[in-house]
Amino acid sequence: MAESNPSEAAAAGPPPPEPATSEPPMADQGLIGHLVELRSRLLRAIAAILVAFLALLPFSQHLYHWLAQPLLSRLPPGAHLVAIDVSSPFLVPIKLTFFAALTLAMPVVIYQLWAFVAPGLYKHEKKLALPLLVSATGLFYGGCAFAYFLVLPMAFRFLVAVTPEGVSMMTDIGHYLNFVGVMFIAFGASFELPVAVVILVLVGWVTPAQLAKARPYAILGNSVIAALITPPDAVSMLMLAIPLCVLYEVGVLAARAIAKPAPSA
Repeated sequence: MAESNPSEAAAAGPPPPEPATSEPPMADQGLIGHLVELRSRLLRAIAAILVAFLALLPFSQHLYHWLAQPLLSRLPPGAHLVAIDVSSPFLVPIKLTFFAALTLAMPVVIYQLWAFVAPGLYKHEKKLALPLLVSATGLFYGGCAFAYFLVLPMAFRFLVAVTPEGVSMMTDIGHYLNFVGVMFIAFGASFELPVAVVILVLVGWVTPAQLAKARPYAILGNSVIAALITPPDAVSMLMLAIPLCVLYEVGVLAARAIAKPAPSA
């Protein structure tokens, strides 16, 4: 067997390097890490909702009776709620229990959201984001409580009073839950007005001076929103329009307190 010539081997060039196992880019590792963290936070939030749902499930019938009190207490003698669908007596309380569990677990859900986004925020952003999240949660609960204890009783008193003679007011339990749920969401979202005002100022879209100058337009807009959301009576409309105007002023004051002063020329 002939031996290889060293000159020929040199002319052929160095042997090709063996393929090395390349590490994934740092960006891909960061993305995978964020996705894993997001999945973990979502699972914890879902677990909190599930625990609250299982804890409230034995009281589903009592929850619906409590929810129906603003209407039941104002119905004439002999009137009551009805279930049109065959499965409504079972499914409607279960549906209410789920929404109650979601509302009850909302602080945990918001905390998981905060824990996910907090590492990517600057120090001054963290100081503002956490109070805004806490305020938004408290204002939403406040709006729901305002609707249940004040607005719904007055609205049902009006609706019962205008029921034509000879007509029995017997509302379906599913329709009642939908109506009250919409009222809760509408009032809870409306009470977020101060947080929305502060965020608009923080992102630089408006200034506190512009908000104060736009006060007449804000009053008009709040009145229109109240007329669209509430039942068709003046008392219910005023009970939303007036708090919205007050909350707008609260938002303007809070925005003035945290807004950065304009640089001097």
